[in-house]
Amino acid sequence: MKLDNKLEEFESLGDDHIGTSADTPMRDDAFKLSNEEKIEIIKDDVRHIMETLGLDLTDDSLKGTPNRVAKMFVKEIFGGLDPSRKPSASTFDNKYKYGEMLVEKNITVYSTCEHHLLPIVGRAHVAYISNGNVVGLSKMNRIVDYYAKRPQVQERLTIQIVKELQEVLNTEDVACVIDAKHLCVNSRGIRDIESSTVTSEFGGKFKDAETRKEFLNYINLDTQF
Repeated sequence: MKLDNKLEEFESLGDDHIGTSADTPMRDDAFKLSNEEKIEIIKDDVRHIMETLGLDLTDDSLKGTPNRVAKMFVKEIFGGLDPSRKPSASTFDNKYKYGEMLVEKNITVYSTCEHHLLPIVGRAHVAYISNGNVVGLSKMNRIVDYYAKRPQVQERLTIQIVKELQEVLNTEDVACVIDAKHLCVNSRGIRDIESSTVTSEFGGKFKDAETRKEFLNYINLDTQF
């Protein structure tokens, strides 16, 4: 009975897309194995899943799938779990004394729902107000991509992006809004292909209603080139 209740709790967490921590849940021994060792283990697990489903892995189209999936997990879609891949975000003195908001909008987000391991696809909009330091524009995109490349819930991803930029820039004045589609909602369960999820995190001056409104107005500009 206790096991049934626990399984029911796990299912409800997943279907409601509830996260349990602002930090990615990691074991203490997460980096004990090398990437190559992880790939070998995951390859065997994927092969077992496919064989359990009744697929014939001697087929030319399928026999390479376990290895491809394992490499993709470790080196691509979950590469953000590896701290050695964290982008170095050097800052520079704000010598031109730009004191207004800087907004990097429409940053592509490819992530993975940690409850069903299905894609999250959308856009992130990030802004900060310089406190004497500035960061290269591409670094903002790289920070978004780094934290997106791990099993995620969208709320946590939004918070992690803001916290990282606050630390890099030494200012609380950072904001992030993400608008994304979750394939665990769009392709399974309720199968609502039209809905998207919007999350936000506002720090420092962005908690002020007027500053927040200015930021939201910027990300709603119709940018075409």
